[in-house]
Amino acid sequence: MASDAEPAPAAAASLARGGRTNFAGFLLRLAARFPFLVLAARLYGPGELGEFAYAVMVVEFVAALATMGLKRGLSAEMARGGRPETHALADGWVLGLGLALLGTAVLWLAPALMFPGGSGAGMRGFALIVPAIVLSDVSLAGLAFRHRIEVAVRARSVIEPWVLTIAATALAFTAAKHWGLLLAYALSLVAAATASVWPAARQFGLPRGWRPSARRMGAMAWRNLPLAGADLVDWGTRRLDLFILGRFAGPQEVGLYYVAQQVASLAGKIRVSFDPILAPMLSKAVKEGRPKEAAAHLNQVGFWVLSFQLPVVLALGLPGEGVLGLFGPAFAAGALVLALLLTAELAAAGSSLAEMGLIYARPKANLAIAAASLAVQAVLSLLLVPRFGGAGAAGALLLALALGALARQLVLGRALGAAVGLWRWSLLGAGAAAFAFGAAARGLPELWEMMVVIPGVLLLFAGLIWRFGYGAADRALFRRGH
Repeated sequence: MASDAEPAPAAAASLARGGRTNFAGFLLRLAARFPFLVLAARLYGPGELGEFAYAVMVVEFVAALATMGLKRGLSAEMARGGRPETHALADGWVLGLGLALLGTAVLWLAPALMFPGGSGAGMRGFALIVPAIVLSDVSLAGLAFRHRIEVAVRARSVIEPWVLTIAATALAFTAAKHWGLLLAYALSLVAAATASVWPAARQFGLPRGWRPSARRMGAMAWRNLPLAGADLVDWGTRRLDLFILGRFAGPQEVGLYYVAQQVASLAGKIRVSFDPILAPMLSKAVKEGRPKEAAAHLNQVGFWVLSFQLPVVLALGLPGEGVLGLFGPAFAAGALVLALLLTAELAAAGSSLAEMGLIYARPKANLAIAAASLAVQAVLSLLLVPRFGGAGAAGALLLALALGALARQLVLGRALGAAVGLWRWSLLGAGAAAFAFGAAARGLPELWEMMVVIPGVLLLFAGLIWRFGYGAADRALFRRGH
């Protein structure tokens, strides 16, 4: 449970402003992403969705390698001082781009890494999207350090998902339908990269006096190595289930799992909404020797995240058959998988928020916990997936994330000398009441169940948590004047 410590009023106001902006971005992203999933599932089917999911997983893995932890580590580089922030951003761009081009070359020469069945070898050009992902991530990390969160919202929550949705729908009715999802994804990321890099260049200006230096960028990469390792392990934790499932099942089952995973990830996007504003504030607090302030930031944001995420998990999980049935009758069989993945998102929220503190306070301990969690997930997945399929993959993920969250919060609390606990009793009480309401409505016909449970759970939880859980500091999130 959370401590009673609260952030200073000015810091709470900054967290609230960033949280409002990014939560608005989450709602915008949801408004575009959900239609994409429905249209893609119905227009392309689970088989093509499965091939798309696997190829995207590989490309994003290579991009994560090339980013070298700079999505979060760039804030620490800029906070170090001693040189202009513009130079740190330029180093990040060049370092990331160089590694991205290397990864692209590997995928270009070995397209079977993206398309293990061999059917997609002709789409080796899909590998060219890796540099766009990396440049976008580094640019948005630099802008977040200056609290320019609205750029990430515009690029990732408006431009990227809507270009993806519109392009995938249009391409489904052309001769390029077989590659439609991959082409749409590439177009959306190019558009998002343009909307990220250009604002960063305007915000920071030309890096006057900057010269590329392999030694300096090598030192940057070395400093970010623990964070890069943790990012890769965390990335692997969230993709290992899909990878192992793909090795034991065909594209169709992977496609069913992918849709359930994407629906569950909508809840996880709530937590990600606060990352851009929380990371720079945590890095400054830890660097300047204010560990208790860092803990207060984490506890405050953790409560906000869970108070939004828990009702979404209940609202999507309780009528799971109906929610997945929107994508087509074949997808309704994944209701148990969806319930497990949604619960895993709650564990991921606690794990990821605690990790944001650990990467600045105890980066090596964080990497060790991340590696141990991944090992646990791998063992559990290999035991459960052959027997239970998608449900086994989701269950292994849930257990690994829950253990990782507990370990990270305990270690971070000791490192900061202050309690780090994101849950409060009010969350459990409001969640229990909302769950009881949703469970009572499960006897209704499927359509009516969704119409009653989804808005009913959200409204009931919101009313209870606002009345009994939110204090003055918590309500700063909704005061637009701050």
